[in-house]
Amino acid sequence: MNKLDNKNHLINEKSPYLLQHANNPVNWFPWCDEAFEKAQTENKPIFLSIGYSTCHWCHVMEHESFEDIEVATEMNKTFISIKVDREERPDIDSIYMTVCQMLTGSGGWPLTIIMTPDKKPFFAGTYFPKETRFGRIGMLELSKKIAENWISERSKIDFSAEQITEAVKNQNNSVGKLQITEEAMANAFEQFKSRFDSKFGGFGSSPKFPSPHNLTFLLRYWKHTGNLDALNMVEKTLSSMRLGGIFDHVGFGFHRYSTDREWFLPHFEKMLYDQALLINAYTETFQATQNEKYLTVANEIIEYVLRDMTSPEGGFFSAEDADSEGVEGKFYVWSVDEIRNILDEKDAQLFITTFNLEQDGNFSEESTKTKTGENIPFLKYDLETTSKRIVLEQAELGKRLENIRKRLFLERKKRIHPYKDDKILTDWNGLMIAAISKTARITQSTKLIDACVKSMQFILTNLRDKDGRLLHRYRDGESSIKATLDDYAFVIWGLLELYETTFQTNYLKTAIEFQNIQNKYFWDEVNFGYFLTANDAEKLLTRSKEVYDGAIPSGNSVSFNNLLKLSRLTANSTFENFASKMSASFSEIVNKAPSGTTMMLQAVNFAIGNPSEVLIIAESENQLTEELLKTLNSAFIPNKVVVLKTKANESELSQIASFTQNYNILEGNPLIYVCKNYNCNLPTNEINIALEMLN
Repeated sequence: MNKLDNKNHLINEKSPYLLQHANNPVNWFPWCDEAFEKAQTENKPIFLSIGYSTCHWCHVMEHESFEDIEVATEMNKTFISIKVDREERPDIDSIYMTVCQMLTGSGGWPLTIIMTPDKKPFFAGTYFPKETRFGRIGMLELSKKIAENWISERSKIDFSAEQITEAVKNQNNSVGKLQITEEAMANAFEQFKSRFDSKFGGFGSSPKFPSPHNLTFLLRYWKHTGNLDALNMVEKTLSSMRLGGIFDHVGFGFHRYSTDREWFLPHFEKMLYDQALLINAYTETFQATQNEKYLTVANEIIEYVLRDMTSPEGGFFSAEDADSEGVEGKFYVWSVDEIRNILDEKDAQLFITTFNLEQDGNFSEESTKTKTGENIPFLKYDLETTSKRIVLEQAELGKRLENIRKRLFLERKKRIHPYKDDKILTDWNGLMIAAISKTARITQSTKLIDACVKSMQFILTNLRDKDGRLLHRYRDGESSIKATLDDYAFVIWGLLELYETTFQTNYLKTAIEFQNIQNKYFWDEVNFGYFLTANDAEKLLTRSKEVYDGAIPSGNSVSFNNLLKLSRLTANSTFENFASKMSASFSEIVNKAPSGTTMMLQAVNFAIGNPSEVLIIAESENQLTEELLKTLNSAFIPNKVVVLKTKANESELSQIASFTQNYNILEGNPLIYVCKNYNCNLPTNEINIALEMLN
């Protein structure tokens, strides 16, 4: 292939990322048998490139190298080239990212792997320019060197590939013997405390990632120990992020991460999973502090998701790109003159002053260090402090700024929007359902509950195969790709949160069904824990088992939490036995790097923190039960589960949670039973007494 308008083997794929490369002169294949057979037949190494559609440096490498005729000619001569969307195939990405980290000490996307035709890697890296520069080898030189070594050093390459493969396979063979203890939680807290940025919030210097599951761990640590430092770290971080440019002050939602210490200059892409985890963190921080500003932020993020990231059928889209018109962030920035042209002088000056806009621009081009003339809106102070500084009543200031925001939002809609990755991923949708369900439970918003119900129905209708097992990806009317552990773990999480929001027993029943499927197909019978892929999935280099929490919590961490909650909701100790084995299996890893496994530590906190079962018995769901549940759900009591038994659900509930058969429904006010540490208190119809028992 030697023309840019020629189509390669990606043209019939559904992945937006693969389709972005379908017109490259590189003769790309998707991950398929045909590609590996061709490599065997022609005796060529595989060039594996892994990325995703909204990845900025993936776009850069494509433009520099994969769209270039000279580079493509060398690649087509040397390699059989395969493109993989990491969001579609996290199983492939997990294995070869591990390889990259082992060989180079770091990783990221675009991920570049060169391997033998039998999928054994011998070279790894991330971004490569066309030409060699600043010590980073270019694609032209790399292709020629690999071609030469493939012939002259083949035995060394094969030997190296075998060693690397064995090292990757041995990653999952270690198993601890002791349970994870409270000491690991304390060590994680100390690690966060030592890295905490007391001036701007967050941890370390730059770049700064939100990592909301670290914050929800710290909330639980505060609740468990009473250590106010943990709560202060959470509040400072969430408050600073909402003020900074990492938050989209005009359209809402958070950008991927901040390139600087102050949360000011973001990498502008927006990921669905970030929104979900941040909704969860802000909602729980509201519960912990009763400060409405945190719940406001959660609802702002949800507004963005429901407006811009939701399909008509109810599924949630994956991401929005950082770039528009080929420029990162162009959609989101403003010049002072533009603001003055849109708003009257009074409102323009208020916006310019409040959001720190400058005539020359408030940030510089990285390459030239010169001001751009454009501005990223950000705040130095919260609304209360700002109102005092400009001597304007807080409610009036808030009203004026909201009117300005709406006008700017309508004006911004006229711009060329960043590319939207509209594939619907089962795991990320599970995260979003879990997050919005929790917020809906507190606000009792019918709109939010309906959105969660619709999204879950979309998954259960469109992302299951004929055997009832989950599929991973939906796009253009097609569901495909066998589900991974994360799909099951995150959907079960969503189902459990949705159950405790709606008390529709079908959600709890489905969660149990999926957990049983997960146990059957993903459980490691030898070393315990769950593999990323099912035992009947495509055979790859190895079966990965992820423990560490990255941008998203690991499937094992979330499963640990799910199992403990299922055990308490159903009084079925089988689930807790699985969790206990996981605790032993992963104890060595968690003790070694506790701050990298905070979602798993949240499960440990649940297990050792005197978890409570709350059973509410009522004739029906009425105003009394709603008021009771609103009070109960507004409090931050993370180590509890709630079951509601009414005449309408008692028959089905008794089949799922047989212990509920022993509780009779009586006329009058709802009765609340609180069981804690395997002991049950006498029932009460006073919510304040129930809360005292829980606390």
